[in-house]
Amino acid sequence: MDRIICVVGPTASGKTSLAVELAKCYDAEVVSCDSMQIYRRMDIGTAKPTPEEMQNIAHHMIDVCEPDEDFSVSRYVEMATPIVDEILSRGKTVILAGGTGLYVDSLIKGNDFAPFPATGCREALELRAKNEGIELLLSELETIDPEAALRSQGNPRRIIRALEVYQETGETITAHNLRTQSIPPRYHPLWIGLDFENRQELYDRIDRRVTTMVHDGLLEEIREILGSGISEKATAMQAIGYKEFIDAMAGRATLEQAIAQVQQSSRRYAKRQLTWFRRNPSMHWIIRKSGQSSTEIMEAARQFAHDFDN
Repeated sequence: MDRIICVVGPTASGKTSLAVELAKCYDAEVVSCDSMQIYRRMDIGTAKPTPEEMQNIAHHMIDVCEPDEDFSVSRYVEMATPIVDEILSRGKTVILAGGTGLYVDSLIKGNDFAPFPATGCREALELRAKNEGIELLLSELETIDPEAALRSQGNPRRIIRALEVYQETGETITAHNLRTQSIPPRYHPLWIGLDFENRQELYDRIDRRVTTMVHDGLLEEIREILGSGISEKATAMQAIGYKEFIDAMAGRATLEQAIAQVQQSSRRYAKRQLTWFRRNPSMHWIIRKSGQSSTEIMEAARQFAHDFDN
C-alpha cells in the first residue's frame, strides 16, 4: 500500500476537517480532489478551506485556474500526479480529499487519457458542426465508432471529442478506453469514506451550509467575479451554488427561491456522490452517528489507518 489516504464522501460530510487531522497525525500534505475548488476567487460557494481550517497543512490543487478556463479530468490528473509523486518522494504521506469521484478515481488509476492536441482539428470539427449540423458528425461517428456514437447522442462535445481522437490517433475512443482499463492502477491507497447513519442529518448540514454561504457573502463573491469580466455562461458559473444565485441577481428568481434550489440540488448531488463511492469495494466507511464528536471520527479513521503508524 502506498502512503496515500483518500478521504471521500458527499458534500458537507466533514472531509476537510478529517483530512487536516489525518495530515497532522501522519506528517502529510493534502491534495484536493474537488472539481470546483480548482478555481481562483470561487471561495465561498465551493466551501474552499480557509487558512484557519488548513491549520498550516500544505494544500495542493486549489486555486490553479481562472473561472473562465476550461478544465477537465485529464488536466487534473496531469497536474496532480507530479504533486503526489513529489510528496511521496520526500517520505511524506498524501491525503487525497474531496468529493469529485471521477477526479480521485482517475488520479489513483493513473488514467492514460487520449491526447488533446493543439492542431486545429477540434476547431475544424466545431466549425463543421456549426455550419453542417451536429447530426452529420454523429452519422460519421456511427460509421467509425458505433459504441461511442451511441454514448454521445445528444452531447455535441462528446461527438466532436470522439471524432478528434480518431482523426489525431487513428484509434477510436472506445478502443482507447478499453485498452487503458486493463492497465493496473498507479497507486494503492487506503480509502476512507464518510457517510451518516441518519441521512436527514446530512441533508440538514447541507441546508445550513447554503444559508451560511449566503450570510458569509456568496452573492458579493459572485458579483465580483462577474464584474471582473467572467461571463455568467462560463462553465464554472454553471456550478451548483452559482448559477442559481446568478438567476436571483438577474431577477429571474427570488433569493429565497435560489436558496431553496441550491439546497435541493446539493442534496441530490450528495446522493450521486454516495452512489459513486459505494461502488468502490476497497472503501472503509465511517458512518457518522448523531452527536458523534470529531475526536471519535478521527479515532475511527486511525483504526483503518493503523498500517500508517508503522
